[in-house]
Amino acid sequence: MSKKSSGTETKLSPRQRRDLDIEIEFLSGLVKRDPDYVEALQILGDTYTQRGKYEKGLEIDERLAKLCPEDPLVQYNLACSYSLTEQPESAASCLDRALDLGYRDFHWLSRDPDLANLRKHPEYKQIRAKIRQLRIGTS
Repeated sequence: MSKKSSGTETKLSPRQRRDLDIEIEFLSGLVKRDPDYVEALQILGDTYTQRGKYEKGLEIDERLAKLCPEDPLVQYNLACSYSLTEQPESAASCLDRALDLGYRDFHWLSRDPDLANLRKHPEYKQIRAKIRQLRIGTS
């Protein structure tokens, strides 16, 4: 599972926003009862992002990174959250770690709208170079 497009929040109908708010309330209750419920946290982080609540999504992704420090998708989603909250250096660091841990969906990475802020940052050049090297190594 990867983050949904960050641009969706502005395109949501009132019903979709309400449905997401209900999902957030439900998942928050689950996580309150079981703070280490990884699957619920992952869905909650994605739902916050879909709703445009990027700071809340970042909080969830940071919790997940502590619970699952070796999970490449968790690191990838944390990079997305840092990018969405305009923290490109942290985003680059987490994306680099995700690649080190085995994240390999290069096609999605190159077009994921959640990483748009990072792609504008000079550090992204190093990540592109690393991706090229990883692609050569897997060919």
